Amino acid sequence: MTLTLSDEARRYIAAFADATGVTPVDCLVEDDRAVFVVPAGEMGAAIGPGGQTVEEVEEQLDTRVDLVEDADDPAAFVANCLAPAAVRNVTLSTQGGSTVAYVEVAQADRGVAIGAGGESIETARRLADRHFDIDDVQLA
Repeated sequence: MTLTLSDEARRYIAAFADATGVTPVDCLVEDDRAVFVVPAGEMGAAIGPGGQTVEEVEEQLDTRVDLVEDADDPAAFVANCLAPAAVRNVTLSTQGGSTVAYVEVAQADRGVAIGAGGESIETARRLADRHFDIDDVQLA
């Protein structure tokens, strides 16, 4: 699948890569934050010791930065999108040409998975659609 990035997203990716040495595979730029999809296995380098590197990126971009670890498997990717919520299971279901990811989350982590104002679940929906053509993400 080919991702289309805005000019602003490309600038953010370049700035992130310069600051961290990690080149994100995707970036969603929103009003109050940027969400970077970091290659699998490179999350530690992207965050830096004690979160220092990501804090520097936040200062440089003057926005909040959230990170999602990439995955080759769609279920794993959806689970990564909802981190740090404890995802127990992700089931993909296709009906009538639509694919929905049903996510089982520990009851105590439902609020984390949804996020303030639905921010986390909406980000998961957008990224799942962009990377795996998943039409919806629902908490089961």
